[in-house]
Amino acid sequence: ADQLAKAETIYILAGRRAFPLAAYAAYACGKLGLRSILIDQLGGLGPEQAAGAGKKDVMLAISFSPYTPETIAITTTAHQRGVPVVAITDSPFSPLVPQASVWLEMAEADYGAFRSLAATLALVMTLLVATAETRGGAKPD
Repeated sequence: ADQLAKAETIYILAGRRAFPLAAYAAYACGKLGLRSILIDQLGGLGPEQAAGAGKKDVMLAISFSPYTPETIAITTTAHQRGVPVVAITDSPFSPLVPQASVWLEMAEADYGAFRSLAATLALVMTLLVATAETRGGAKPD
């Protein structure tokens, strides 16, 4: 939360089955008064959407096995440009971990192609509310 609270803008990135977490995180940021950009990768424009991230921003990247290649590539590029990364992933062996200044491990039940997101959503919401509180309190809409 401290890392996110220092950011001018939180760039939120997740793909495939983790995408609902990113979409809800962007919604929550708006409600909490946190400036954010959702990298939704619509039309394959993820790299362009992330290109504005700088050293004063933070990328919140979320990916689980099997890791979304676009999420890993965009996060790697951002890290190489000096953008701090906060990652939520499922293993210390995740390709997100080497890019992250802070990473949180979240292992949920996985049933083939279906992964429960309940605990991870609770983690994302807790992290964002803590970020707003660290900045001086949430701003209601």
